[in-house]
Amino acid sequence: MNPIDAPAAGPNAAATAFQRLAAEDWAWRLREFPRLATAAGVHDHDDRLERMDAASREARSRHAAEMLAALAALDVAALGETDRINHAVLLHQLQIQRDEAELGGELMPIDADQSFYAYLGELWRDQPLDTAEAVQRHLGRLAAIPEYFDDHVELLREALRRGVMPPAVVLRGREAALVPVAQAARAEDTVFHRALAGPGGPLQRHPQLAAQAARVIEEQVQPAYRKLLAFLRDEYLPRGRSDLGACTLPQGEAFYAARLRGYTTLPLDARQVHEKGLAEVERIGTELRRLQRECGHGGTLAEFLAGLRADPENYPRSGDELLAQASWIAKRVDGQLPRFFGRLPRQPFGIEPVPDEIAPHYTSGRYVPAPVDGTQPALYWVNTHRLESRALYALPALTLHEAVPGHHLQFALTAEDTALAPYRRWDGTLSAHTEGWALYAEFLGTEMDIYRSAVEHVGRASYEMWRACRLVVDTGLHAFGWRREQAQAYLRERTALSEHEIVNEIDRYIGWPGQAVSYKMGEIRIRALRRRLEQEQGPAFSLRAFHDRLLALGPMPLPALEQAFPSSAPPPPAPATTGG
Repeated sequence: MNPIDAPAAGPNAAATAFQRLAAEDWAWRLREFPRLATAAGVHDHDDRLERMDAASREARSRHAAEMLAALAALDVAALGETDRINHAVLLHQLQIQRDEAELGGELMPIDADQSFYAYLGELWRDQPLDTAEAVQRHLGRLAAIPEYFDDHVELLREALRRGVMPPAVVLRGREAALVPVAQAARAEDTVFHRALAGPGGPLQRHPQLAAQAARVIEEQVQPAYRKLLAFLRDEYLPRGRSDLGACTLPQGEAFYAARLRGYTTLPLDARQVHEKGLAEVERIGTELRRLQRECGHGGTLAEFLAGLRADPENYPRSGDELLAQASWIAKRVDGQLPRFFGRLPRQPFGIEPVPDEIAPHYTSGRYVPAPVDGTQPALYWVNTHRLESRALYALPALTLHEAVPGHHLQFALTAEDTALAPYRRWDGTLSAHTEGWALYAEFLGTEMDIYRSAVEHVGRASYEMWRACRLVVDTGLHAFGWRREQAQAYLRERTALSEHEIVNEIDRYIGWPGQAVSYKMGEIRIRALRRRLEQEQGPAFSLRAFHDRLLALGPMPLPALEQAFPSSAPPPPAPATTGG
């Protein structure tokens, strides 16, 4: 059935039409994106990777256009609350898909934070490998890597022809993640084989597949890595553009405006985001100066932050010490969760270092969701590369954000909620909500008594300042002509981030336009929503109930979130009238 076809009119016609459209779109996504299907527990496509050739990309653009037209034809006012929220989410997802295709975003799959090849070594985590058939499907997926890379080379050559290139500064060293696999002397020396052959691994349980696994890696995966490595070194990476701002790209102003809409879910332009950032920077700066006085420092704020940054006592002496501290903080948070949440996930999480292959260019930490089958835990990755840049005073805020009650609590509860529409349980487009929640979780740590010293409170406030600075810096770089050094200085003078983090972060914003603004914009709305409910409900306000409802609703655009908590305040009195 063509998605534009409408059902016969009736009392539930709008709901019926919307639910049918959503179901058709989800079935299409499962066929089109095999890794999404695997994540959602559908294993019909576990031996495939998504295609990125021109024909596949064109087909996706047509599908998005048809779906958007069909959604626009619906009577949204006739939908119930759940369908209205689902409609807002699906509309947002499809608009991003359309904008990325039309404005060139999909032609830049390599940036300072991630790339289309960086996470392939973690494919084994995504699917169950408990049977010989499952392992064979996984080997089929590895065998699809050459076609996947060829598709991306075609895409990157199109980007070269059209001049849609990331800045040169964020492409430096981007090939490094390919080198260990490309240069390995044999299959057993690659991350792909180690994941299968380790103690208790799939090849120990199914040794009859060992020869096939080695053959796939040596004859298909490694040659593909070598071929892509040569292309990147010889043709692509040397041609990064000299300009930094997204607005200098072809269709750049429209591209960046769409990125801001997509990442904030709000109708804001670059100037509005920039001004909001300046106001937040001023507010948080006042708090940091108060904390500076509590620490007994009488100089300027920039001098105080530089002193924290330079003090070797503020850094771990080993990766094990950093991981142990993160684990201890996470367990302290666990002990506080029942006071603040009535509903907690069943899914556990582990704490591991960021994989060596990607650690040099990676952020300080990241959350990795668990596969739906429950055979692997979720992970809180902590970056143990360059320990002199991993300040312990920032670790409580980082742990609250990436683990609990931040990303793990939200994503695990969402994945476990089978009542949510599947395209919402595995959504990756609503970072204003998800990152806003995780930044709110850092603030919640103050009420949980997680920050145990003045310097840890400085670390939290510095982290909040960092996210406020992003509003200023991201728009500065991409809309107002800021230089890289200017953006670095802005962070250096206002946050306690290490120098390595400052350089990595600014390069991340240069290469990933718009994403960095989502955190603070979402947190502002969530905290404002809480304040409104506290004022309206007074003593009847329950923080646990607020958190439980917010998480149970699932990620959604911020306007939909605010509508899901309607005002309970009495309407203002009507203005007095005079007789005549």
